[in-house]
Amino acid sequence: MNPLSWLGHKLAHYLTAPRDGFSIATSRRGMLAASLRKGDVLLVEGSSRFASAIRTITQSTWSHAALCVGDALAQTHGDALMLVEADINDGVRAVPVSHYATLHTRICRPVGLHTDELDALAGYVIRRLGQQYDLDNVFDLARYLVHPPPVPQRYRRRLLSIGSGEPTRAICSSLIAAAFASINYPVLPDIEVASSVGKDGAAQLREILHIRDSRLYAPRDFDVSPYFRVVKPTLEHGFDPHVLTWAELATLPADAGED
Repeated sequence: MNPLSWLGHKLAHYLTAPRDGFSIATSRRGMLAASLRKGDVLLVEGSSRFASAIRTITQSTWSHAALCVGDALAQTHGDALMLVEADINDGVRAVPVSHYATLHTRICRPVGLHTDELDALAGYVIRRLGQQYDLDNVFDLARYLVHPPPVPQRYRRRLLSIGSGEPTRAICSSLIAAAFASINYPVLPDIEVASSVGKDGAAQLREILHIRDSRLYAPRDFDVSPYFRVVKPTLEHGFDPHVLTWAELATLPADAGED
């Protein structure tokens, strides 16, 4: 390992170390796994310095994304419901859903996909397990944390593509966006409005979708995409506000506040 690569790995470990007390779970233990399906994108707030940089650049709550592959890894990981993600330290890896059970998360679900399409989606990321990526943009994000560059908001997304080789594939959303592109499912495509003349001579408008460069996707794109449904585990499992138990507010003595 050359000195620059060694330094990059050390810096990556420092930037991705979790910080205690930064995030809280938004669903009860077990509900997250019970709500996820193959093809769902799990967004994670994250608690590391690296996560803070991604949230600042993208102006979003979400700093990480992972794809649920259901039971597609049952032969190697047993019955555990698995996620595939691109991690800056370990590259593309599989982790159980329980890995994120104590963090602030959101489930984004694609709509209308057939079983074979979901299998192809999972297969795309599974075939990339073990791949490692260039760490060059770790240095760029580290510099951003120390001294944010004066970049207008509309250009900040392109900071995710700084670096050489394929550094942005360490940004988890790039891998997942490419997986959806492989089955022609939209996330946030560029939309071209084209006009034509119909058989009756009347003008017609139609939308033509163009797949965007997957390197420029961020975790928030799955949240704001009109093609993904937000799934909240608590509501999925029969939430009833009438059976909640609230702590009683302490009442002040009758003479409280009197002179």
